[in-house]
Amino acid sequence: MRHQKAGRKFGRDPSSRRAMFRSLAGALILHERIKTTDAKAKELRRVVERLITKARRLGDIASTEGSELNPVDRARKLHVRRLLQKFLPRFAVERAESEEVVDLHDKVIGTLAPRYRDRPGGYTRTMKIGPRLGDGAPMSIIEFVPEEGAPAKDEGGKGGKSQPKGGGKASAAAAAPTKSKKAAAKADEPTTAKKKAGKKKAAEEDE
Repeated sequence: MRHQKAGRKFGRDPSSRRAMFRSLAGALILHERIKTTDAKAKELRRVVERLITKARRLGDIASTEGSELNPVDRARKLHVRRLLQKFLPRFAVERAESEEVVDLHDKVIGTLAPRYRDRPGGYTRTMKIGPRLGDGAPMSIIEFVPEEGAPAKDEGGKGGKSQPKGGGKASAAAAAPTKSKKAAAKADEPTTAKKKAGKKKAAEEDE
């Protein structure tokens, strides 16, 4: 039994498992959205959010240049960099064509930490996208939660027809003429019946 042994092993020894999560964490921080298996996404979330929390605790120091800090704050920032270095690779190539190199440590401290400065945890989210074609493994997308006030991404294609501008008002206005026509037709029914009855009676009297 595996009592008090949290975490999935993925059939790997500790060094291989650590290397796998280093790679996944670097890819998520670089692209801010990756696709992986459901189990790996759940474990990766624990890893990445702890790294961001370490940087977020710096407060204003995270977005301040080192030359403008006093020795104590500079030492705190350096300490966080060394904590990130223990688990996160330093550089990654964002685009293979242009070979654009990104410093992942700078991105965590200078970009992600200020972004989630007022958010006490929950920096990422996972969305299940169904089984993988090859082996049927459940797949998920893990991404960083957008900033408050940022425009939401278009989630088109998730089952649901596009609605016209105006929502329910437009549909109600379109349905209104149909109802009025039906009501008018019902109101005309007694008059039509009376006319038919009158014509029949007049024909009988002529005979």
